Amino acid sequence: MPEVQINGTTIHYDQQGEGEPLVMIPFLTADHACFGFQMPAYAPHFSCYAVDLRGSGDTVRGDLACTMRQFVDDTAAFVDSIGANKVHILGYSLGGAVAMSFAAAYPQRVISLGLHSTWPRSDQYLRTVVRSWQVLAEQLGDVRETAITAIFPWCFTPERYEQGEFIDAIVNFARSRPRQSVSDFLEHSTAVIQHDVLDALSNVSAPTQITFGTEDVITSTRFLQPMKEALPHAEVELFEGCSHAPFLEDIDGFNSRTVEFLRRAGASGS
Repeated sequence: MPEVQINGTTIHYDQQGEGEPLVMIPFLTADHACFGFQMPAYAPHFSCYAVDLRGSGDTVRGDLACTMRQFVDDTAAFVDSIGANKVHILGYSLGGAVAMSFAAAYPQRVISLGLHSTWPRSDQYLRTVVRSWQVLAEQLGDVRETAITAIFPWCFTPERYEQGEFIDAIVNFARSRPRQSVSDFLEHSTAVIQHDVLDALSNVSAPTQITFGTEDVITSTRFLQPMKEALPHAEVELFEGCSHAPFLEDIDGFNSRTVEFLRRAGASGS
């Protein structure tokens, strides 16, 4: 697995494909492998880099705290390390928060921006839910089981939970990935709680795609209006009957609609 030394840690990542660079940032508790169903769809068109954020996957925390500002600094250094002046960048949930924060801080370095099941400013509801995850993680002493027990039910619909094989596959996959420490999870989830880049989104001029599942509650379409006001040029895709994870709940639909956007954005941005 490739790695690069950045800001006092070693960033691990997966790279597949050729073409314009596409940086992919995972969700809370996850590593690069969460995009396993997207890589085969994106790699024929782009040089895809799915990264492990500081303090997740195989990337250790190092001496610097896992804050949104640090994630943005690490992303900028990673883009430098691959020799790219501009990149497509997308993220899911926490990864989307990082992607939009990077795009707001470095708008000239963004070809396109993909914001999937994410939000621009944490509200009291989101903060309350995430704090409950922190409490459970500290009590269990196990981030993986916290995700399976307390986070996954926010990601999938009740109907999905009736499909035992689907949930079993997700759970088995989660248990196969590197363990995140409770202390690193607490820092990552605190970055979620504190996230607020709404006022800076007006810096972003790159083509932008926003996606939500219509059944999402945790980062629901209540965030759509403020995002559209801050990013009036953004395109919106809603996935009917999906919760927080359309990229797993409707793989073919998610891949086709995001690839179509990325290819158009690449043609206009190159």
